[in-house]
Amino acid sequence: MVGIQLMLLAGAFVALSNYFMRKSIDTGGTTKGFLMVQLFVVTLVAILLNPVRMHHYDWSLCMTLFGVAGGCVLGVMMASLGRALETGPPGLTFAALNSSTVMPSIVMVLVFGVAFGYRFTLYNGLGSLFVVLGLFWAGWSRSSYKPKWLPFVSTAFFLHVLFLVFLSSRALFINYPGENGLFLSFDMDDAKNQWFMPVVFFTAFLIQTVLFTKAEKRRIAPTEFLYGTVGGIANGVGTFFMILATERATHMEHAMIYPIFSIMVILLCNLWGQLLYRERVNWWANTLCLLGILVGTVNWSGLK
Repeated sequence: MVGIQLMLLAGAFVALSNYFMRKSIDTGGTTKGFLMVQLFVVTLVAILLNPVRMHHYDWSLCMTLFGVAGGCVLGVMMASLGRALETGPPGLTFAALNSSTVMPSIVMVLVFGVAFGYRFTLYNGLGSLFVVLGLFWAGWSRSSYKPKWLPFVSTAFFLHVLFLVFLSSRALFINYPGENGLFLSFDMDDAKNQWFMPVVFFTAFLIQTVLFTKAEKRRIAPTEFLYGTVGGIANGVGTFFMILATERATHMEHAMIYPIFSIMVILLCNLWGQLLYRERVNWWANTLCLLGILVGTVNWSGLK
């Protein structure tokens, strides 16, 4: 259960990061400004938690290029998410984005299969369906659909799936170094290179900086800097636990660790939204999501 426990921790820290984004917007900031500061701080946190913590400063060109590719995906995904939030319903936008977390496991099963530790059972599929239905129920109940929003949210959805597949693929390179069945082949030292995540976030930071500079042409406000910094620390720690979860998840956990992360974020965000902002929360939809996690993660064959 280590993979699930790590994902629960990751979800808690990311939900805290989302709270600080809300606080930044409440004080007059923008998502572009917040994300630019956040991604820079996350880069620093990733350096501290990876090469500095591990005392591993060797550089790997191949993993650096892999990290740049992942960072480009993350940066464009965040830009698409921002446009989706600006042009359409936020509840439905986040529902669509979080529903994408059920897709990476399906992709990994189809591409790599059981030989690399990926299984997707009927129970995983049924649980994932409940999660998706619950997320869209929660989002749709507070939103109105706008057609011009569709291209942006669709782009964010597919790029989020691709980014999570990137993270899962790196775990395969670590657990199955040099295997011919993988599209890319890295030896153990390259696969474990500690500069991968700092490069991912620094690349996304550069993309966000260009977007912010081009769109807003102003200095970062003090409150954006403050909340972006603490939000970046929380997001960096959460991402660190997420990466550990992908590396340490068992075969049974692989199919549901990302949906578990998503539900943890949604539940905690709904909780602080209701307690601090008096937002209306569809707890029946959240219960359906939790039911999906239960159905998808319990080893039902072992209970017989």
